[in-house]
Order: sequence, then C-alpha cells, then structure tokens
Amino acid sequence: MTGLADSVESMEQLTVVWRAMVLDRNPDADVRDLPGVAVRWADCRFPFWNCVTLTDVGADAETVAQRLGRAADIMRSKRHPGFLWVFEDLLEEEARAALGPAAERAGLAYAFPGTGMAGDLLPVPEPVHPDLTFVRVTTDEHLRAYADINSRAYGLPLEAGRDGLMGSGLWKDRVYAYLGLRDGTPVTCAATVEAEGRLFVVLVATAPGGERRGYGEAVTRKALHEGARATGLTRATLHATAAGAPVYPRIGFIPNSPVRFYGLSTGGNPA
Repeated sequence: MTGLADSVESMEQLTVVWRAMVLDRNPDADVRDLPGVAVRWADCRFPFWNCVTLTDVGADAETVAQRLGRAADIMRSKRHPGFLWVFEDLLEEEARAALGPAAERAGLAYAFPGTGMAGDLLPVPEPVHPDLTFVRVTTDEHLRAYADINSRAYGLPLEAGRDGLMGSGLWKDRVYAYLGLRDGTPVTCAATVEAEGRLFVVLVATAPGGERRGYGEAVTRKALHEGARATGLTRATLHATAAGAPVYPRIGFIPNSPVRFYGLSTGGNPA
C-alpha cells in the first residue's frame, strides 16, 4: 500500500476499532455511518471514545465545509466532549488549505496533531527492557492501572480514564493489552486489537516521569509480539500523537496521513 490507499486504510481502521470500543463502553453508543461522516460516540467521560471523523475521499472545500458543520452539530448534541478526526490526505489540496478557517466557521477549535502509521512489520521479536516486566491486562485492577496511566499521560482526571475502561470485558478478553511494571509498579502500557486483518495499536501511554527511557516502545513491542503470535497477522496500524510519532518508525511503522483533532470551540456560537 502507498499514498492515498494508506490514508484510506488509516481512516477505515479508526471506524472499525472505535465501533467495537464505544459499543463495549456503552451498548447505546451513537454509532452511525452518515454521508461523509462516521460517528463513534460512547458519550462517556473518556474523550477519546467520543469520536467523529470525516470519511469522504477527495472531498472538495465546499463538501468539507458541509461535513464540518454536520460534525460540529453532532458534537454539540452530546453530553460529554470528544474529538473530530480529520485525515488531511483524504482532502483535496484546496480543501486542505481551507480546513482551518472552515473548521473555525463551524465552531470547531484545533486541539492537537496526530499521524496515521502502518507497516508490514509482524512478527516482532519479544522485547526485553532492563527496567520492566510485562503483564497482560486480565483483571479490573489491571484495567484501573491502565486507565490511570493514560489519564496521567494525557492530563485527564483519573475518573475519565476509568470511565473509559473499568469493567470492560473486551479489554480483558479480545484486546492484547499489556502493562509495563518497574519494581512492581505499572509505569507504561500498550494494547493491540485485531481489526479486519490487521493489528491496531491503541492507547499507548507512559506515566509522567517515565518518558524517554524506552518504556513506550518496549511495551508497544510486547503488545505487537503477543497480538501477532495469537492471530498470525503481519500488518499493523496506529494513530500516533506528537509524543509517540518518533517512536513507532523504530519498530517499523511508516507514517501516512497527518491527522488534525478538533474539539468544540468555547468562543461562542459559530459564524
């Protein structure tokens, strides 16, 4: 896969994985595939499970403006905040150039950047890190630790992460989720889940104070290693934050589409 095909794959992987994640969190989640807009909204306190994304391929500026307005209306109808994901490489060049002003007119505020990545890189060797031991997430205690690492890493209240993961059967059964422990204390985490013939990497995080020690890379390799061993899959995908973007190419991932995340503007009504 190259170019546009990788970007389409990246967007489609999001819609597939997030469908499972939000329905696991809330059986009544808003899961709709509308013209040019996919809704995957658990309406829980964990904002990453509240997601809308644009799905058109090659959309022009006028179409993108319409989709942004629809997405913002959907987001305004929800109880809890979340994010609109926009895969830049799916847009026409003119639409990409006009994205910022169009989002502002729709009442959306740019939140942070991301990058889609993928690679035919599996299996990977089982990792060894001198500071860490690894344990698979199988209990509610593990889930709480996993949630708390994510909350601390992303600056969220602990209750938000716990609302996103606590009590999940999916995460204890079908997700290959791992904690990295240093001296018995969970300090890093990563997970993979099977999605249409690929392993999707999700919710990688390292607790503040543990960064730049190779923890995130090691636990991601562990989740990939175990997921590939269980499924036999050879291709993996993920969406990286700015902090994670330098890590994943060392494992074998190749960047594809830049992703822009938007939240609702707090500056009043849209123009």
